[in-house]
Amino acid sequence: MMIEPSIDKLLNQTSGNKYILCNVISKRAKEIESVRRLELADQDKKSISIACEEVASGKVTTSR
Repeated sequence: MMIEPSIDKLLNQTSGNKYILCNVISKRAKEIESVRRLELADQDKKSISIACEEVASGKVTTSR
């Protein structure tokens, strides 16, 4: 169960659009997974959690 970042904070990054939020997070999580497979990195944190944290902190943005 994911507690941080909160869904409200994530939705603020996409102007309240749940559809865009879902797409951005899923695409970023797929990118993270492909890099992990290539580097054989440790997998302490799930890629979806990392993607959510990046969206919440503003590292990943949406373009319209």
